[in-house]
Amino acid sequence: MTPEPATESGRESRRTGPLVTLTRRVENLSDTQYAYLLLSPVFVLLGIVALYPLLRTFELSLFETSINQASQTFVGFDNYVELFTGEKDRWLPGTSTFLPTSLTFDAMISSALVVTLLFAVVAVSFETVIGLGQALVLDQDFPGRRWVRAAIIIPWAVPIVIQGMIFFLMFHPEIGFLVQPLADLGLLAERNTLNDPASALFIITVADIWKTSAFMALLILAGLQSIDRNLYDVAKVAGATRWQQFKLITFPLILPTIGIAVLFRTVQAMRIYGLIDAVAGCEVVPSLSCMVVTTFLTRQGTSAAIAFVTAAIIGVAVTAIIYQQYKEGI
Repeated sequence: MTPEPATESGRESRRTGPLVTLTRRVENLSDTQYAYLLLSPVFVLLGIVALYPLLRTFELSLFETSINQASQTFVGFDNYVELFTGEKDRWLPGTSTFLPTSLTFDAMISSALVVTLLFAVVAVSFETVIGLGQALVLDQDFPGRRWVRAAIIIPWAVPIVIQGMIFFLMFHPEIGFLVQPLADLGLLAERNTLNDPASALFIITVADIWKTSAFMALLILAGLQSIDRNLYDVAKVAGATRWQQFKLITFPLILPTIGIAVLFRTVQAMRIYGLIDAVAGCEVVPSLSCMVVTTFLTRQGTSAAIAFVTAAIIGVAVTAIIYQQYKEGI
């Protein structure tokens, strides 16, 4: 008879142990709380990988490093003030500026901020439209569809340096076969093409559209493949035209996928550097990432300030896209 109290005591201790208490608390969580619990390792990882470098960049932006990097001086927000007032423009390559000095075309095309935003808007817009068209074609059943799907990935697989060299040769004023036809249309400068800011920006935009439209097409195609085909059968029975099927079925169902694709491409477009450097150079076509790279060795505080402003702009753009995409759920 004596072992029973001990057994009951052991059972009671196992029922009230810390692990049992933690398990019960987890079981009592709501679905939303349980989802956040499962995502907590991801949040911790993002905090280490993304948040810490961002905070470190902001800390560096509060200091001014000497040219020989022998000392650092705390200057607070002076780097940001001088950046937006134009006093830091003398440290940028060529005639580049951070903000446009006037509303003229030449001043706009020399501004790193304007060039970055203009490139992101134009490139992502065309890539989305072209990618959507390619995805709609690839979603159809036709002979050789697998080969076409494989071929469309080729531009996306080309390294940036090789891509830049291809377009450099295609639009070189002496040997490029596309310079004269596009110059006759007024799209390019006939001479000194790659050193003309407007022409070089046009070439870089076309090169980026050529490469990353395939990325958009693949993402959108994944959304198209997830649509229930029975919906189209019902629409055909109801007498819906192809345009009505696209308007009422296809587009609403792939809109979340398009939003995710636009989100990814916007972040990448705001960070463009390699393609500019390979085709024309940061002195001809300035961008925010170009300014970060070219000022880092001599002015780390200025470089960090530009990098933090770039991250802030990307954060605002990402938030706006997410809000626009899911505002009904919010």
